[in-house]
Amino acid sequence: MKELRAELAKAGIILPSLGLDPVSLAREAPCPLVELGRCSVETARRLAAVLR
Repeated sequence: MKELRAELAKAGIILPSLGLDPVSLAREAPCPLVELGRCSVETARRLAAVLR
């Protein structure tokens, strides 16, 4: 998650809700999932541009 946040920041993209999904950590055998969360339309456009 820290790597993703850092690389997105290099591209000028901030996902304010980026974090670990607490439910995935509460399992008997934890399988952490990264929650990308919500973002503005402008951030989504910038993310799409970087992925192209």
